[in-house]
Amino acid sequence: QVQLVESGGGLVQPGGSLRLSCVATGSMFSISSATWYRQAPGKERGMVAQIFNSGYTNYPDSVKGRFTISLDSAKNTVFLQMNSVKPEDTAVYYCKIGGYWGKGTLVTVSP
Repeated sequence: QVQLVESGGGLVQPGGSLRLSCVATGSMFSISSATWYRQAPGKERGMVAQIFNSGYTNYPDSVKGRFTISLDSAKNTVFLQMNSVKPEDTAVYYCKIGGYWGKGTLVTVSP
């Protein structure tokens, strides 16, 4: 059974930075791709960053140039570096690897 555990969320001021982590545990497997999603109150869950083990990454325009996804395959860990955050980045952030989801970590951007 695979488990994904996100961490690193919290309260940050506009313009600040946060680094989210997602650790995959429970089974021996290699990560071929991973995706970060977010869901703000009253809104649908949407993709914010995707990475493949080839190194290819994909971002929506709303976060491009501010967020960076990275993968440490040896540690089965995916990171999301969030820079220049805005109040509209406030949401619960989830990672997805294969068919598995984490429970999310809350990011609040507020003065």
